[in-house]
Parts: sequence; C-alpha cells; structure tokens
Amino acid sequence: MRQVTAMANAAGLVAGYALDALLGDPRRWHPVAGFGRAAGALEQRIHRPDRSAGAAFTALAVGAPVLLGAAATLATRRRPLARAALVAAGTWTVLGGRTLRHESTVMARALRDGDLPAARSRLNHLCGRDPAALDEPELARATVESVAENTSDAVVAPLAWGAIAGLPGLLGYRAANTLDAMVGHRSPRYARFGTPAARLDDLLNLVPARLTGLLTIAVAPVADGDRRAAWRIWRRDRNDHPSPNAGQCEAAMAGALGVRLGGRNVYFGRSETRPFLGDGPRAEARHLERAARISGAVGVAALGLAAAYPLTVGRLVGAAARSALRRTVRRGR
Repeated sequence: MRQVTAMANAAGLVAGYALDALLGDPRRWHPVAGFGRAAGALEQRIHRPDRSAGAAFTALAVGAPVLLGAAATLATRRRPLARAALVAAGTWTVLGGRTLRHESTVMARALRDGDLPAARSRLNHLCGRDPAALDEPELARATVESVAENTSDAVVAPLAWGAIAGLPGLLGYRAANTLDAMVGHRSPRYARFGTPAARLDDLLNLVPARLTGLLTIAVAPVADGDRRAAWRIWRRDRNDHPSPNAGQCEAAMAGALGVRLGGRNVYFGRSETRPFLGDGPRAEARHLERAARISGAVGVAALGLAAAYPLTVGRLVGAAARSALRRTVRRGR
C-alpha cells in the first residue's frame, strides 16, 4: 500500500506540472488569490506592531492549509486515484512556471519593439519595483532577476515540498510564500509583524534555492550558456546577495546568461543597492527568452527529481522513521 501511495503522489506531481505547463494559472477563482484575501482579512484583525502577533498570524495562516492537506491525505490513504487527483490539483494550484515564462517573453517582446511604456506597465506582474524611471537594461535586469528567483519560489520549491510532504507540503509552502509576499517586506507596518513570515519563507527555501542554482548551472547549455562560467559565478557571488536564497538563483542565472545583475533597486517609497552578480554586460531584451528557456529546463529537471523522490529516497526515509518509532515504543514498554 505504501508503494501505491508513493506512486500516487509521484503521478499527481507529474500531472499537476503538466496542467500548469498546458494551462498556466487558473484564470478565475484562483485558490491562491482566495487564500491571500482570507489571510489579508485575518491580518487586519490581529495585526499589532510586534513579532508575537506576526508569529500567531503566520501559524494560523499556514497551519490551516497544512491541516486541510493532512486531512485530505488521511482521507485518501487507501484511495490512490483520489490521492493522485488531489496532489495533481494542488500542484497545479501552487505552481507558476508557465506564467513566469510567459511574462518574461512578453517583456522581451515589448523591449525589442522599443515600447518602454508597455514594458514598464508589465513589470508589476513580476516584481514590486517602481518601473517609472527604468530604461531597457534595468527592465531587463529586473525581469531576469525575477525569473531566476521565482523559478525557485514558484516551481522548484513547491515540487520539492510536494515530494517530501505531499499535499500538506504543497499547500503549506505556498501559504508561507504568499505570506512573505504580503507582509514579509520591510515597511513601517510590517517591520516586526512580518518577520516570522519572512523567516519561515527563508527556512523553507534554503534547500530549494540552492537546488535551483545547481540545476540552472546544469541546464545552462539549453540557452547557449556556459556551465563552467555559471559554476564560477555561482560559487563566487551567491552569498553576496542580502537574501540567503535569492542570490543562489540569481548568481547562477547571471553566469549562465553571461550578464551582470544587481545594482540599485527602487521600490515604492524605498530603495536598495545590491552587490553586482556576474561579470558580463548589462541584461538586454535578448537575454529574457534565454532566461525563460533556462527556467523551463530547471522546472523539468526538478520535476524528475520530485517524482522520483517518493519512490526512492522517500521510501528509505519513511522506513527509517518507522523503524526508529518502533524501537522507541519497545523501549518505552
């Protein structure tokens, strides 16, 4: 039965990835958007400018989807087809690979056409920077950086947590990542309240971000990139970024594309200056479709690892955990 359940989880991940690749995000009634509205309403009720309130908010907002996923997992423990269908639906809901690649190609088209107003209006689909004064290289840089980071956040990390923890992992990761986008940024309102959500998101992305960097290096040739250069830049620059995770993805992408990322980022009401990543020229429109190809290849590689995990490493980990539990129970008697 455990083998059948593992196969159901793996099949659900593959089917959900295929749905995202074919259909992209649901056009209406997106569950993540609904979760965001519910979390926003909860935040309005319990907000206080301290970390304890933020911790309670994070625990409630992430705990609810995890418990829902756990209940669904228990309900389908002897129904592999239902389990596979639920995991597929959950995977499709939390992935954003097709949308990410689409936004990158749309931005590339606008920049190639010299339509800066259209490109600036499109940037908020990818990140929260103020596009008003950005020229083509800065718009291209923002897009490449967003594609690199979100390949981890919207593709690799959900697949990894789905492989490790099934439906609760998928839903819990997406909830935590959504909360980080809502309250994890630096602002007077969320300076302390948003810290627990930001730290949880950092923790959940520690391994997926590094995996994304390594996979980016591995697949660099699909976009005429140099693996050696990507490896060198990743090892040299990945820890220069202020984020413990974003630099892993962005440094590898900079090396794979042969461009220089980093610099001054202007947000609405604040600005940040980040170290440069990479040795090449500034990004241009021509780099955006290459970044999308790398992102897609990383997603396929991550899917292969995620689908194999429940049938290989996951079985070994589960067997070891059950054996340890039995030994603990015997000692307690």
